[in-house]
Amino acid sequence: MSSIEQNKEIVKRFNKEVIEQCNENSFKELMHPDFVNRTAPAGSNGADGMWNTFKNILHPAFPDLKVEIYDQLAEGDKVTTRKAIIGTHLGNIFGIAATNKPVRIDVIDIVRIEDGKYIEHWGVNTLERVIAELKK
Repeated sequence: MSSIEQNKEIVKRFNKEVIEQCNENSFKELMHPDFVNRTAPAGSNGADGMWNTFKNILHPAFPDLKVEIYDQLAEGDKVTTRKAIIGTHLGNIFGIAATNKPVRIDVIDIVRIEDGKYIEHWGVNTLERVIAELKK
C-alpha cells in the first residue's frame, strides 16, 4: 500500500474510531504530540481542544452520530475529505435542549499526516448553520 493510501486509511480510522466512537485511546494513538488545528478558535488549537469538541460537545448532543465519507483526495502528506456528521439532536448543545431533530453537519477537512499521525488540520463545516436551525 502506498503512503498516500496509508494516510487515507489513517483518516478513515480517525473518523470511525474517534469521531463516531469517541474512542480516547485511538485519539491519543493517532495524534502527533505537535498537532495543531489551524482553523480552531484561538486557545483551543491543540489536540486537547479537538478532543473536547468530540467528547464534550458533539457526542453529548448527538450520541448516535455517524460519519459518512463521500470523497477523499490525497497528495504527499495531506488528505482532503468531504464528509458529513449525521445524527439526532438528543442532548444539549450550546444551551439548546434536545429537539430530537435529525442533523447533518457537512465538513471538508484537510489533514497533514506525519509518522502515521495527525499533525495539522484545516477544516470548514456547517455546524453554525445547524445550530441556527436547532434554535428555530
